[in-house]
Amino acid sequence: MKYTKKDLGSYNLHLVETNKFKTVTVRVVFHTPIQKEEITSRAILCDMLLQSSEKYKTRREMTKQAENLYSADIATNNQRLGNYILTSFHMQVLHDRYTEEGNLEKAIEFLSDILYHPDIEEKQFQTDKLDIAKYNSVVSISSMKEDTAAYSLIRMAEAYDKNSPLSYHMVGYIEDLEKVNEKNLYDTYIKMIENDYVDIFVVGDFNQKEMFPLITKYFKFKKIKKAKGSYFLPIKKPRKRRLLAKETVENSQSKLSIACPFKELTTYERNYPLVLANFILGGETESKLFQEVREKNSLCYTIHSSAHKLDNVLTITAGIDKDNYTKTLDLITKILNELKKGHFTEKDINVAKEFYHTYLEEMEESENRMITEILSSEILKQDPFEERFQKMEKVKKRDITKVFKKLNMDTVFLLEGEKHEED
Repeated sequence: MKYTKKDLGSYNLHLVETNKFKTVTVRVVFHTPIQKEEITSRAILCDMLLQSSEKYKTRREMTKQAENLYSADIATNNQRLGNYILTSFHMQVLHDRYTEEGNLEKAIEFLSDILYHPDIEEKQFQTDKLDIAKYNSVVSISSMKEDTAAYSLIRMAEAYDKNSPLSYHMVGYIEDLEKVNEKNLYDTYIKMIENDYVDIFVVGDFNQKEMFPLITKYFKFKKIKKAKGSYFLPIKKPRKRRLLAKETVENSQSKLSIACPFKELTTYERNYPLVLANFILGGETESKLFQEVREKNSLCYTIHSSAHKLDNVLTITAGIDKDNYTKTLDLITKILNELKKGHFTEKDINVAKEFYHTYLEEMEESENRMITEILSSEILKQDPFEERFQKMEKVKKRDITKVFKKLNMDTVFLLEGEKHEED
């Protein structure tokens, strides 16, 4: 893998040259500080830009053009990273050697057309197409509860801090949907194109000297832009007593979601000991939570922990029967307290390090994971890949214990299923 980053003033260009894939992936990522009231319009904008363009007036024409490019895959999405919302436009297309000469350039031009030449008249989007996008948005928002694991995390985050971006859900809000119209959606588009901080990633088997002029030919932004503030959420003041909350849903299984904010971490602690601490706690099947709560005590169907570095919080999620709620919570609490006392072994640490090494090695097997890793590395100020192996090997037990001591169970949310499994 050969990685090159070029700061072009108006955007950063990341070129990842690798012969592992038959495809070339291009992703354009717009960053802007997150505002709750703009989430819905950004979500609708994503839909609108893939419905039609100035050149391709219907979704059918857009789909046909993608098929003409040997089934180029075009997608878009919004995600939150800490204090920022990221709107991404993603294209994956077969390399010219598997199609025909010039196909890659045509695909890049197609993605450029989608971004720079939307289907607008008199500085506003089409009413009939906006109605379709709004309907799609209503369907997405209304179906949120169907993914009970994700919904439980949203409700837990709202209980944890309803004013924090951590609690925002990226599909949008019904109350904001009504405010979106043809004109202000165009304003949202212009604001994104003209003001957002931009990264462009290209991953595949190409010559960087040939790819650079190709990207700069089709992607031009007028303003020189930089990130406008920290991506990190503020550290939350700890509660005196942990908050217990619940909601009942019609489902056979209950979902338990727990927020454990951590105190101030150094960059080193965030990028190394915290990673190992999460693996040891609940990152894999060898973790304490999986072995103790699921395997030995059969209190849950699934259990997992995730370290959200930009949010300054670690979350624990579990699928349980509601009758096991108290036992499960008590055991999780006990495990956390034991880890704070350093009750884990060198074997636990070595297994966690092996998982980390495997993760980095497998990262190069997926274009999307490579892009995600490079993006998060920039934001988190992580070391180059080759240095991470060496630094992770030097992490000691005392470093991990110190991180565990900075974790506190703050909010516990139970999405309680009304029916038992046997019902």
